[in-house]
Amino acid sequence: MSSSIISLANVVSHQITIYLGIPIFFLGVIGGILNVIVFLSLKTFRQNSCALYLNVMSLVSVGYLITGLLTFIMMYGFGDDWTTRSKSYCIFREGFVHICMLIAFTCLCLATIDQYLATCSSVRWQQLCNIKAARYLCCFFTILWFLYGIVFFKSYDLVSNPSTGEFDCTVINSLFQDYFQTVHVLILLGVLPISITVIFGSLAYRNVQQLAYRTVPLVRRELDKQLTVMVLTQVVYNFFAISPYTIINAIILDSSMMADPVKNAVISCARLVSIIFLYSCFACPFYIYICGSERFRQQLIYVLFKIYFKRWRRRNVVIDVVMPLN
Repeated sequence: MSSSIISLANVVSHQITIYLGIPIFFLGVIGGILNVIVFLSLKTFRQNSCALYLNVMSLVSVGYLITGLLTFIMMYGFGDDWTTRSKSYCIFREGFVHICMLIAFTCLCLATIDQYLATCSSVRWQQLCNIKAARYLCCFFTILWFLYGIVFFKSYDLVSNPSTGEFDCTVINSLFQDYFQTVHVLILLGVLPISITVIFGSLAYRNVQQLAYRTVPLVRRELDKQLTVMVLTQVVYNFFAISPYTIINAIILDSSMMADPVKNAVISCARLVSIIFLYSCFACPFYIYICGSERFRQQLIYVLFKIYFKRWRRRNVVIDVVMPLN
């Protein structure tokens, strides 16, 4: 009975990785690129601090999906662990993946705080939301998390298994292993971003409800409403997607529970599913924006067809004029 449960858990893990992981990867990369295109193409977004945070988050999310999820799919879906082929890739991937996660979560936290300040009635709080400060904050936290990532680069290595002789990309520092499982995973990737986004998201939602009663320019009011809806919808999704990952990693800390082979297999399967949902946080923003904001859908159509498609057609017309077909 126990062996059948363990084998079923392994099959479920394998199937979920393939049939959920692959669509999330392709849709996430395409959506992230489209986000960057829209945010960079419209002056409204280029001059807005919240949009800058969302743009940076989309950019690093694409890097995270390519480096993290693609390797994850090959590892658990097809049994081909790329990290064991190269020591350099093993070290680079483990560090870069967590740097991207921290930058993305930081940008979402900053975007949520930004929308709270932007929708406050106090003019002094509103003045804190400016593109110059946003650029400084993005640069500061990017440098900070890359410096933090040095610890990952120094703590991972290819280690040979004495019993099998195979190499495994694993942590070589026991102190860092304890820190990673408790502070990094549970706090920096779980409790902290969830708490900040939920608290400031709730405050921003309350402020938006009162916007109609304030003397605010119509264009700015509509932009604040749009960005707040986009950010808050993602905050809600992230809460439900990140929470299982955090809870399961807290359960794994109980060594007595993981000693039982059946429980170990079931929890490992649940952890793999939670990681897939965690990856979806970085793949879904574009689809959340187009589903939650009619204005963003209109902006997407405008950018793709009114700007780039027209530019492409104009370029082809010029080519045909300069080099007429015989």
